[in-house]
Amino acid sequence: MKALMYGWEFPPHILGGLGTASFGLIRGLSMQQDMDITFVMPKPRGDEDHSFLKIIGLCCTPVVWREVDRGFVAGRLPECMTVEKYYELRDHIYADFSGRQVDELGCIEFSGCYPDNLMEEINNYSIVAGVVARTERYDIIHAHDWLTYPAGIHTKMISGKPLVVHVHATDYDRSRGSVNPEVYHIEKNGMDHADHIITVSDRTRRTVIEKYCQNASKVTTVHNAVEPLSKEILSIPDRRGVRDRIVTFLGRITMQKGPEYFVEAAARVLQKVDGVRFVMAGSGDMMDRMIRLVARRNISDRFHFTGFMKGRQVYEIFKASDVYVMPSVSEPFGISPLEAMQCGVPSVISKQSGCAEILRHAVKVDYWDIDALADAIYGLIAYPAYHRFLKEEGLREVNGIGWEQAAQKLRGVYNSILYG
Repeated sequence: MKALMYGWEFPPHILGGLGTASFGLIRGLSMQQDMDITFVMPKPRGDEDHSFLKIIGLCCTPVVWREVDRGFVAGRLPECMTVEKYYELRDHIYADFSGRQVDELGCIEFSGCYPDNLMEEINNYSIVAGVVARTERYDIIHAHDWLTYPAGIHTKMISGKPLVVHVHATDYDRSRGSVNPEVYHIEKNGMDHADHIITVSDRTRRTVIEKYCQNASKVTTVHNAVEPLSKEILSIPDRRGVRDRIVTFLGRITMQKGPEYFVEAAARVLQKVDGVRFVMAGSGDMMDRMIRLVARRNISDRFHFTGFMKGRQVYEIFKASDVYVMPSVSEPFGISPLEAMQCGVPSVISKQSGCAEILRHAVKVDYWDIDALADAIYGLIAYPAYHRFLKEEGLREVNGIGWEQAAQKLRGVYNSILYG
């Protein structure tokens, strides 16, 4: 079986969970001997792992020519598209993620004009994807997240092949309900055209059914998972217990992630106990507000902002942390607690996160309950036996949550679409 997948990012150059989930799911699928995956993205850097998939960069996808009686013509473009126009569009798919900040939508801020032109970029991606759709061989189309839904629809219209859309998040999650109509339209249009919809949690599945008016029989949950830690990551020295206890928040500092609840809980914990430091690792539009809030709570000497972290840096901060906290207001899944637990860090997560559906050995609180959040953090700091129990059992639990099982469930969806 050949799957043509559309995505927006892929390790090692990622901004968050989308690239990580795409990588893990594809690797899981590749373990099935009769599965072939082609992954399409805006701009590969050349250092991606190609060993288990084929990667196509739309930034360098040429027009495919065919010979006719009187010379060569562009044989893989729509009739209304000139070759010159095609190359102009292709060269303007933004994909340089290095050093960019992330806005409220989880999109990259670029010199004041991005994401102002985001819809143009999505359209350009879709147009160039049309060339790939006419060139590659595939049995099924799989579009990851709303940025690639138009490309998936375009490919389905060209090829007649079935389309699966993968909902990693919805605009309801990103905006706390203040939905962007244009984004909602793209999301719903993708779901309407899809032959099947994959969601990363039952929570997201309910949103898709209730808010996007999709038939329940058309929507399947495939929970995310984690990759086994590499030897390189396992070799990172453990820096816990050097002096102070470290409590870490890692993620986009945006409304969706609930950073203000972390700060307020930190202030309450520090009223009870000394020798604790709080780390907020990440970047986002609420960074300045959080810095001012920390100052107002008079905890600046116990609170640290690291900025955006990726790759090895993430695991270095985990290996220095005693407690990990994810107080997200609305989290479709949330891979980071699983990654923290792999490093032996007990996690406190919001009940409003998708990973709460599958984790038994994590502390779960309502994101808005600052007292409960502070109590959970304090309990893990103050009671070594409790900390040790969640560390050991959490590690055992998360080591059993692998991408191969998620990929098997996804393959079952593919089979049901293609073979009934």
